[in-house]
Amino acid sequence: MRKLFVYFLWTLLTVFVLGTAGAFYAIDQGWIGYMPPIEDLQNPINRFATQIYSADGKIIGTWNYNRENRVMVDYTQLPQSLVQALVATEDIRFYDHSGIDFYALGRAIIKRGLFGQKSAGGGSTITQQLAKQLYSEHANTTLERVLQKPIEWVIAVKLERNYTKDEIITMYLNYFDFLHNAVGIKTASDVYFSKEPKNLTVVEAATLVGLCKNPSYYNPVRNPERSRERRNVVLGQMVKAGYLSQADYDKYSSEPVQLKFHVSDHKDGIAVYLREYLRRYLTAKKPERALYPSWNMVKFYNDSINWETDPLYGWCNKNRKRNGDNYSIYTDGLKVYTTIDSRMQKYAEQAAYQHVAKFLQPAFNSEKKKNANAPYSSNLTSEQVRQILNRNIRQSERYRVLHENGATEEEVQRSFRTPTRMSVFTYHGSVDTTMTPLDSIKYYKSFLRTGFISVCPQNGHVKAYVGGLNYEHFAYDMVMEGRRQVGSTIKPFLYSLAMENGFSPCDLAPNVQETYMVAGRPWTPRNGSRARYGEMVTLKWGLQQSNNWISAYLMSRLSPQAFVDLLREYGIKNPEIHPSMALCLGPCDISVGEMASAYTAFINHGIRASLMFVTKIEDSEGNVVAQFQPRMNEVISEESAHKMLYMLKAVVDGGTASRLRFKYGLKGELAGKTGTTNNNSDAWFMGLTPTLVNACWVGGDDRDIHFNTMVYGQGAAMALPIFALYMQKVYEDAHLGYNDKALFDIPDGFEPCSFVNDALQTGDADMGDVEEIYE
Repeated sequence: MRKLFVYFLWTLLTVFVLGTAGAFYAIDQGWIGYMPPIEDLQNPINRFATQIYSADGKIIGTWNYNRENRVMVDYTQLPQSLVQALVATEDIRFYDHSGIDFYALGRAIIKRGLFGQKSAGGGSTITQQLAKQLYSEHANTTLERVLQKPIEWVIAVKLERNYTKDEIITMYLNYFDFLHNAVGIKTASDVYFSKEPKNLTVVEAATLVGLCKNPSYYNPVRNPERSRERRNVVLGQMVKAGYLSQADYDKYSSEPVQLKFHVSDHKDGIAVYLREYLRRYLTAKKPERALYPSWNMVKFYNDSINWETDPLYGWCNKNRKRNGDNYSIYTDGLKVYTTIDSRMQKYAEQAAYQHVAKFLQPAFNSEKKKNANAPYSSNLTSEQVRQILNRNIRQSERYRVLHENGATEEEVQRSFRTPTRMSVFTYHGSVDTTMTPLDSIKYYKSFLRTGFISVCPQNGHVKAYVGGLNYEHFAYDMVMEGRRQVGSTIKPFLYSLAMENGFSPCDLAPNVQETYMVAGRPWTPRNGSRARYGEMVTLKWGLQQSNNWISAYLMSRLSPQAFVDLLREYGIKNPEIHPSMALCLGPCDISVGEMASAYTAFINHGIRASLMFVTKIEDSEGNVVAQFQPRMNEVISEESAHKMLYMLKAVVDGGTASRLRFKYGLKGELAGKTGTTNNNSDAWFMGLTPTLVNACWVGGDDRDIHFNTMVYGQGAAMALPIFALYMQKVYEDAHLGYNDKALFDIPDGFEPCSFVNDALQTGDADMGDVEEIYE
């Protein structure tokens, strides 16, 4: 009987050993549970947030968007105290085992499992915890968690075979979720302490390692005292491990928890509008007409062109990785190198904020203070304002939610007129107040908007991009998404068509108001000034003074269809621009980005440079997977481009943009063009230097939101100062390499008005005209 019992025990042990070995073999082969492919084990962390770099080597942001916001750091960037704190607290024998610490495992089974001692510690090694983070799904029950353990042991052993200890430490810290959208030690260091990992102090390192036990329970933001206690436990473990002296512990443990906390968000940092634009641009899919609403066919048209002609548009969906999958900007750890200069971007954002938020906005608020229609024009009737507000109500998220929940139209209207507690945006921070949702619509509509872009004309590199002043509250991008009437900034395109057709800056035109027959109907353009009325004036003077009558005269001598065709060559993509006489005054909608690209032709010898945002993309291993080159097309001849520069310089030197000289003190060669649309709805300025093309728009969210008078409402007052303030900052920064000594690239001896002597001999010009031409 005894022999039979012994035989039974040996058989039971043999079955257990063989069964365990078989189970682990099945796990290793992936027959039980999930076993990652060997290539995943060789490169387990492949889900990193994409990093966006400026041209001067700064990280200006990452793409996470509620996904993993992880930026990888090397072991060399980790402070020794951080590594020591992690090892001392989580796995004291980390450097002695091969993935499984059998001593700690046995202790956990006996003390915690059999005797229920929760203070006995766990049996998981750092490598096992890494395996859990990488490959284990969330366990809903204790049994599920127990069954996951053997799988993690096998994965841990495989990880130890493929990686050094330093690499495992690095992967663990890069992968751990420290909460508040801080995945990985680099993001966590920034979120909690606003610094790089290598600059963490011992106390800060211990605080972050303390989160590894339970980031929610020991969170220093929500539970500072609990976090402090856990931090001191970590410091105590470092003393036991010999990493800290008792004196150091006494000093560090008495310190309070001191954070420099901010939530990591894609809206943080500079160039937010550009980053969002590029995110959508790179991830765009091939346009399908059925997916676009009928009112947005212009976007479908433009997206279709971009898909076929721009390698950057939809890049993620046009290109595949080695495994055949498309690239993902959220999980592939890409590095996107932009053309943006972080310093110039900062100056552009500062200039826009300084002028619009600090100067124009108070002036606008003061003007509208006594206006019953505010923020809308006093020229509107109360019924017109009511219709506009009802349209805004129907376009709001609140309206959509109420309707989806079955609210009647009467209930919706009542909801929008019921006072509600809310927090509203101001340029000085959010303010808690009580107002009706309808009043909040009017409140947010009262903020003026702006778009500004700065471009290198020789290659199209975008150096600065300001789509607005606050992305969180005004997300609509006024550089590439928004299109507004361009007014007189369209005139240089018309004048360039005239130059292409044999005209010269010195040609004379009648400065009188004329009526033209357009499609059988009379059209009489108006002008803002009657200076030199009835005289014969040069085209140079006409553009310098932005004279509408001269533009209409030119259009009558040229072909409206040829003008539309030329606008297409300039990169103006709006398919709704149709040939007409009135087109010479700029009633069409064009984006700020398109205008900047078009104006590069004037500086670049008649060759337009398409906007270039990205130079190259690297994968997570540093391999260049995409490179982008400038895209150019010839629009006008070199001679016509030089003539245009000659006239655009006159706009600054004595024309509508002369305040650049007398008010803002800008020196050196400058050219430009102001633009103002009907009722001051849109204010534009195109500012040109020998090395930069800058486009700026300022206006209201709706066209009926504008200044009442030209004092503030014209392009020279609303948009031009942003360019002026920006260039002041750019010129002051010697490290950028821009200065007011640069000259436009016009050949020596170029004479835009070589025929003037002939004009004098034939009586088509007098000495007054000649003096004006050469002033």
